[in-house]
Amino acid sequence: MRSLLRRQPLAARPLLPLAPPTNVITLIRTSWRLLETGSVAMAAATDPLSKLVSVLESYRGRDRVIRTLCYGCQLAGGVLARKSPAESEMGSRLLAVSAQLSHCRTVLRLFDDLSMLAYSRQYGLGAKEEDAVVRWLSILSNLVDQLYYPCEHVAWAADAAVIRTNSHKWWTLSTAFWGLSLVLGIVRSFRILFQLRRKLRNCTSEYLQQSQKEMDAQVKSEVLSILSSMADLSNAVHWLPPGFLWAGQFPSWLVGLMGTISSLIGVYQTSVGAGSGAV
Repeated sequence: MRSLLRRQPLAARPLLPLAPPTNVITLIRTSWRLLETGSVAMAAATDPLSKLVSVLESYRGRDRVIRTLCYGCQLAGGVLARKSPAESEMGSRLLAVSAQLSHCRTVLRLFDDLSMLAYSRQYGLGAKEEDAVVRWLSILSNLVDQLYYPCEHVAWAADAAVIRTNSHKWWTLSTAFWGLSLVLGIVRSFRILFQLRRKLRNCTSEYLQQSQKEMDAQVKSEVLSILSSMADLSNAVHWLPPGFLWAGQFPSWLVGLMGTISSLIGVYQTSVGAGSGAV
């Protein structure tokens, strides 16, 4: 019987699985853990760059970056323009960069009409809003924003000699719509803060503990929105025809400062919203 088994062809013999040595398995596991650790470290090292690329790849993120750079250059350029001749030349260059970035944003806004229209249609008459005042302020704000874009487009086309019309009146009209939108947004935020304050008074202690964190976050968001809108509104009034309030009285550095404050608040709100999973 043993001889028959020995003479059996190799292909016909049953192949038994060979158990790898224990030290080989340990080596493979250790190597895999090292590779995973290295991958995590590389991902952490490139995380800021990935976040920046992700922001720049989105339209809103890129617009916020361009806006911040635009007003930052105007702030720095306005300050340097008041210094020595050498610094004044650098200031003039920064102001030129700021003007080009502003023009870039104007051209990009040529394609914002449809997205604004889609948002207005989605909001509709604000059926989900609990407060009627907030609802109508939002509806009016959406309407004003929708009217702002074509006015700016006509002004841009007039400056580019695409159409023959006076661009100044169209720039004034678009700026007026922008300022009105900011005023409506400020009033809306104050109304929301008033509503939150009233909710806090009427809430029970148990419900208050559960919703305190959410309300604090909303209050912080509305306060930041008010500060941002007020900074933009100061610039909007400055760009209106002279004779209205402080129109035409801001130096370049002050315009840049107000715009930079508003832009940084917007960047912060975007980062907080992305971190919390908000859209």
